[in-house]
Amino acid sequence: MVQKISYKAGNEELVLETGRMAKQANGSVFAQMGGSAIIATACCGSTAQEGLDFVPLTVEYNEKYYAAGKIPGGFIKRETRPKDREILVSRLIDRPMRPLFDKAFGREIQVVPTCISTDSVNPPDIIAINAASAAVHISDIPFAGPIAGVRVCLIDGAYVINPTYDQIAKAKLEIVVAGTKDGITMVEGDADEASEDEMLGAIEVAKKPIAEICAAIEELRRLAGKDKLPLAPLKAELARKDEIEAYARPLLEKALFTKVKQERQAAVAAAIADAKEKFASVLTDDIQKKLFGALMEELQYEILRKGILNEKRRVDGRGLEDIRPITCEVNVLPRTHGSALFTRGETQSLAVTTLGTVFDEQIFDDIEGDRRERFMLHYNFPPFSVGETGRLGTGRREIGHGNLARRSIEKVLPPKERFPYTIRVVSEILESNGSSSMASVCGGTLSLMQAGVPLKMPVAGIAMGLITEGERFAVLSDILGDEDHLGDMDFKVAGTTRGITGFQMDIKIAGVSTAILKQALEQAKRGRLHILGIMEKALPAPAAEISAYAPKVVNLRIDVDKIGAVIGPGGKNIKALCDTYGVKINVEDDGTVTIYGSSQKAAYDAKDAVLGIAEDPEVGRVYEGVVKRIMDFGAFIEILPGKEGLCHISRLSKTRVERVTDVVHEGDRVKAKLLEVDRLGRLNLALVDALDENGQVVADQQRESGRDPDRGERRGERRDGPRRY
Repeated sequence: MVQKISYKAGNEELVLETGRMAKQANGSVFAQMGGSAIIATACCGSTAQEGLDFVPLTVEYNEKYYAAGKIPGGFIKRETRPKDREILVSRLIDRPMRPLFDKAFGREIQVVPTCISTDSVNPPDIIAINAASAAVHISDIPFAGPIAGVRVCLIDGAYVINPTYDQIAKAKLEIVVAGTKDGITMVEGDADEASEDEMLGAIEVAKKPIAEICAAIEELRRLAGKDKLPLAPLKAELARKDEIEAYARPLLEKALFTKVKQERQAAVAAAIADAKEKFASVLTDDIQKKLFGALMEELQYEILRKGILNEKRRVDGRGLEDIRPITCEVNVLPRTHGSALFTRGETQSLAVTTLGTVFDEQIFDDIEGDRRERFMLHYNFPPFSVGETGRLGTGRREIGHGNLARRSIEKVLPPKERFPYTIRVVSEILESNGSSSMASVCGGTLSLMQAGVPLKMPVAGIAMGLITEGERFAVLSDILGDEDHLGDMDFKVAGTTRGITGFQMDIKIAGVSTAILKQALEQAKRGRLHILGIMEKALPAPAAEISAYAPKVVNLRIDVDKIGAVIGPGGKNIKALCDTYGVKINVEDDGTVTIYGSSQKAAYDAKDAVLGIAEDPEVGRVYEGVVKRIMDFGAFIEILPGKEGLCHISRLSKTRVERVTDVVHEGDRVKAKLLEVDRLGRLNLALVDALDENGQVVADQQRESGRDPDRGERRGERRDGPRRY
């Protein structure tokens, strides 16, 4: 039986329907907003595995080209591996939902939201969040939800719920907020140096529609929900649990507060091994070993949190608001365009900037339409950064962290008109112990400045944590990996001295109050300003000149009706220019021409050539031209590419010339003045050497005074031989 509910989310109605499509899935919901639609399914495995210490959840958001009436580009005409955008949306769905699944369920869970229609007006990601939540909630998979999501934009001082693409493009702040009816669990977005109050306002605005969408999903479950499957908790209990806990607790309390990460890890491992050896007689099977491991995790969780709440004591000895020691080094690599090494405690990013041409822009072919990006930030997290072995590659984590860092920096980049380079930043994480994405923001900013990119303002980032117990709470600045793993919040904030540019928040508990968020943002601001101050000491301003190894760029603008002449038939002219001067040339539809050369001279020579093609010859102007042909009566000189004029023999010099070759030869570069363009469009020239101090042709003046410099006699006088005309 088909069941349907709807909710007015912003300007459009969100419709959730079940019972018509994909009925063999554990849960299936068709969601529509305007002309955009998602089919979301949820399935689980048939057997449960007892004692899992994680939730085996995968979220696979995918977009079909037919949704936008497109056929995939390239040779392969079907959708293949996930694009970055699909992975980022999968993470938006996964992060708020994952904490609401019970580990004791023990079965694999797969959520597949598929975009099957898009109107290029309403973004499908928000629809996918709500459709995925509804599909799981009405299914028989245990889920402590539902969750709901909305996008909030700040446009001209007003908050807009679920804006269109056009509205998003105009927004000062864009934020995706997800949560349950009890509170916010996930926030992600960017801003154009927004204030902390503006961000808090956006989160507050999101709470009401989120609660109402959750209520609508609850209603859909009432109409069409299935009975939930049972959990599969471990039925056994750890033998001698109290004795093991009493023995292990003091060992872990000492080990956990070792300041250096690797020493701390070794100390914790030794304490656990000691306890395991002490009670080896009872840890005889896999179930007992799993229960022992769970107890060790529980003890670490409790000890770390109580140390912070009761003693204001963190594992590395810092106070709650203290930031680890920071060092900033720039120009650390000899041949790159820009490089920086940013180290904060045991987290280190080697950031490298490369400047390229318009031909290096990232091309996207997706359902939103073909587009190009001139700024890329790629984040790499090799296993050696945490002292481990493993496979190298780009996973969802790398794509998500890189996207956050990219969005945080993108707002301060100069416009393309001012800095016409394609920019790529790569952050190599060499060490990691907390917030390597924010280290990428700091290192990336320094490498961009060292490369000579004129950023509007430097950007820094910091990760905040939260520990709660009842009414008590502690907000932590610059969290470690352990504090992230065992804490209640991971809140990353990046920005300038003037405001926030990027943020991401994951909350593991329900009901984080506005007061807590406000304190976290204020504390993050103080930390951000501290980091920016250290960065400023290392590099006060962007380098005045770009690297000698970077391409040299020259910009100019030509009349639109001259574009065809510059390009030429089949691109003949522009290819010839590129080959002649060793450059790359890009011509935009508005007449903007960008020339990229390996040297400044090559770029400017090519610029002169382009201007020569695009310009009309100007009477009275002196040109530097090339002698192309020699005739008895004069020389043809190319003053502009493809534009030749005649310099008559009488205008080669101030004195009489017997033969043209006495003055010029083919291939000579000469300076010539354009005297006139006759009614047939022919160009008449005179060499500069034939001009007097007033720029007039001496031979012409002599004719006007009655002397003919070619014949050396008075006009009208007889002479032997035929007359010359």
